[in-house]
Amino acid sequence: MRVMLNSYPYGKIRALTMSYDDGTDNDRRLAKIFDDNGLRGSFHLNSGYLDNDNRLTFAELPETFRNHEISVHTVTHPSLALVSNEQIIREVMDDRRKLESAAGYPVRGMSYPNGSYDDRVLSVLRSCNIACSRTTLSTHAFKLPADFLAWHPTCHHREGILDLLDTFKKNERRSLSCFFVWGHSYEFPRNDNWDLIEEFSKRAGGDDLTWYATNIEICDYVTALRAVQFSVDERMVHNPSGIDIWVTADNEPVKIPAGKTVRL
Repeated sequence: MRVMLNSYPYGKIRALTMSYDDGTDNDRRLAKIFDDNGLRGSFHLNSGYLDNDNRLTFAELPETFRNHEISVHTVTHPSLALVSNEQIIREVMDDRRKLESAAGYPVRGMSYPNGSYDDRVLSVLRSCNIACSRTTLSTHAFKLPADFLAWHPTCHHREGILDLLDTFKKNERRSLSCFFVWGHSYEFPRNDNWDLIEEFSKRAGGDDLTWYATNIEICDYVTALRAVQFSVDERMVHNPSGIDIWVTADNEPVKIPAGKTVRL
């Protein structure tokens, strides 16, 4: 029997996630476009700027992002590699605290303001219970990161996303693939290209083989999948996590429920 760790929930073979920064009022239209097409993602918010002109309000966050993740982007958007450990902790933990009061759940995802991070920042973020954070370094590929705190996206939405989508959909069940798009919603009116993200969302949505998920959902699932435990003969699989996962046994997806052991 050949067992592989190459299935997303329900045996889906690929994942797609969106990632948008800053919390401007254009997020309302963007979130609706995603909702209308079944796409999901993460919105990284600066809590210090909410409730101001051209920004979202705290009161509207639960409804606007009901199908998405509310995520850290720090309180005031500093370049984290250029500030002290103490300021990193304040910026991240205060942002978490304020966003959690609106979200109603622990906020554990993030993106780097100005794309700024280094090994020191990663170390501090681990102490802040941040599970994943998106960089601004496009790979134009669909690989998952070894370290989710240095999660490089596939591309910015202006970097040929329609052509990349065609390539992504050709993926077969060989390894876990993820199409990860990032940007800022204010760029769409500035560049007069709302039609680009609308077309992408229509073409990307509705695929039975794709898992549409938030950044943190993908991070948590893959982390749980990587922690699965096998017997020596690979006939028994134990899932120590609190998340149901799927493995592929002889090319067929098999569910391994949270906290359970399954004999294949």
